[in-house]
Parts: sequence; C-alpha cells; structure tokens
Amino acid sequence: MRVLNTSNSIANTYLAELRNVEVQNDRLRFRTNLQRLGTLMAYEISKTLHFEEQKIQTPLAITSEQTISDSIVLVSILRAAVPFMNGFLDVFDRAEAGFIGAWRKEGTEQIEVALEYLAAPNLDGKTLILIDPMLATGKSLVASLNQILKNGKPSSIHLASVIAAPEGIGYLKRNIEHEHELWTWAVDEKLNDKSYIVPGLGDAGDLSFGSKL
Repeated sequence: MRVLNTSNSIANTYLAELRNVEVQNDRLRFRTNLQRLGTLMAYEISKTLHFEEQKIQTPLAITSEQTISDSIVLVSILRAAVPFMNGFLDVFDRAEAGFIGAWRKEGTEQIEVALEYLAAPNLDGKTLILIDPMLATGKSLVASLNQILKNGKPSSIHLASVIAAPEGIGYLKRNIEHEHELWTWAVDEKLNDKSYIVPGLGDAGDLSFGSKL
C-alpha cells in the first residue's frame, strides 16, 4: 500500500481544502481539487510502470527516450470518481477508459452493494487502474473489481483512492485474491456507525455534483 501524504507537497493543501466545510460549498473547487489529486497520483503510479526505449527524430538529430510500454485501462466507479479520474486521464492521455455503476444500499443492518452498469474494454495483459475516491467499507470496490475482471485478466491491478479507512483496507486484504497495489492520499481514523469515514470529507459525489434522490 502506498500512502502519499506522509511527505509534504502541494497535494496536502488540495486534500485540506477537500475536507474543509468552508471550502466545500464551492463545487467547482471541490471537483478541481479531486482532479488535481488524480493527476498527482497518476504521476506517482507512472513511476512503477514498464518503460521501453523509443527512438525519436528531432528537427536536429535522432535521440531516444524511455516511454511507457504498458497498455493502461482506467475504470471509474460512478459517480464520485469522475473528477478524480479526469486527473488520471490528463496524465495517461492514451489510456482506455471504463465505467461501472456501484453504490451502497443502506437502511439495513448489513450494507449491500448494487451493481447495475459496466462499460469497460478487454483487460487481458493490460494495466488496470480502478478509481474510487473514498475507500470506506471496501465492499463496493471489491464488488466492482470482481465484476470488471470478467472482462479479462490484467497484468497488474492498481486501486486508487483519496481517503481510506482501516476497515476498508482490511476488507480488501481479506477479499481480493489477485495481487494488487492500493494507493491513497490518506488513511483516516475509522468508520462511524453509518460506515462513513471519520474524519473523512463527507459524500464526495454530492459535494461534486449535488445531492441525489
């Protein structure tokens, strides 16, 4: 697991603004900060990918550079992950993209996960980056991953979040059989009795796009 706020950078300022109730009423700024954190996380993930030497003709001579050789697929869990994913698309601008609809069914003793939509390419031999900003219980992320993997066997799996709860991290470890790397900007204290991350930042989807019925 990679926790990225352990050293100071501009990302910590973006994360602070995401959490701040006095800033959250500005939806554009909230979405922009999610996108910025996606861009910075994508850069960090890029350091772990495979590269190959590519010869390039400049106006003056032939040179060579190391360029990414992985075929990347970005998959966003709708709807909260959309701004976060846009940051990944800024970096991995040639990546394929997929979307899955997943949300928690609440109001019962046990939280259930509903999956009703998946649009994703074939994953065989590709690098999968599954994007969900809030890793709370981990159930929606695991259910989404299991559904997505019906589209093929990726060569590597990265799970990207902004904030993670210890309970969700533990759930991933117990329930994901495939080798994977979890990336997050922060690990918070706990979940409350409604399974919201504390201190967290609230509902990322509502803060980005408004409340839903």
